Amino acid sequence: MIKDKEKYVSHINDKDQILNMRKLLDKIEIVIDKHSIQSTDFLDPYSRRLSKSILNRFDNISYSEDGGLINAERKIISIYPDYLSFEKIQAPIVPLSISGNIEGLTHKDFLGSLMGLGITRGKVGDILLHEDDAQVIVDDSISDYIIFNLKKVGNKNVKVESICREEIRKGKEDYKEKYITIPSLRLDAIVSSTLNLSRNDSLNFIKHGKIKVNWEPISKPFFEVNEGDLVSVKGYGRFILSRVFGKTKRNRVKASITIFK
Repeated sequence: MIKDKEKYVSHINDKDQILNMRKLLDKIEIVIDKHSIQSTDFLDPYSRRLSKSILNRFDNISYSEDGGLINAERKIISIYPDYLSFEKIQAPIVPLSISGNIEGLTHKDFLGSLMGLGITRGKVGDILLHEDDAQVIVDDSISDYIIFNLKKVGNKNVKVESICREEIRKGKEDYKEKYITIPSLRLDAIVSSTLNLSRNDSLNFIKHGKIKVNWEPISKPFFEVNEGDLVSVKGYGRFILSRVFGKTKRNRVKASITIFK
């Protein structure tokens, strides 16, 4: 039994993440009490960082991460008693290949079709796009359901089959570069200029929790973005502040943005 669970989440401000970390604590408790193996849903890097800040406070458990590829963005955390060896732990993930006439289909198309089957985001890991197929890493509890029920992505017929982990390939990323000049590196200024939004729209998106930097929800418009930061805007996609070149004669910041399609 874990006493005073709230002390483990007292450093977290995000309400959604507090709920997620409470679920994590429940899993940790099961591992300790029943000497079993527990796994989380697929988590983004920010959620995993918070998870590890809690997991590292327990001496009698160990954990490992797996998303199919070493550099996977979304990974499952497996939690187990510390007397078990890492080699014996197999994360409950299955790689699927979705093939057919998929030219022109986007990450959003594949994810939308999966969500249309009633699957929650936490059961789906990375979606890796290639010329001949899309590979999707999923929780093993839903792999058969997807194989038998996913027949279309967008308006195109597809075939789904499971593949070996050794067949997982890094996906290709489609992006474009955009050069902007902005008054500062404030988050609201960068979002407005990159996505051609009004400053008020950007401020409202931030206020309502629709913008994340490096997967972390940001609520302050004056948050300063750094080179290499990944910014995601709900409904618009995501981009990276790839480089800051300095300032113009009018003291505006020159920067390049990598926008993912």
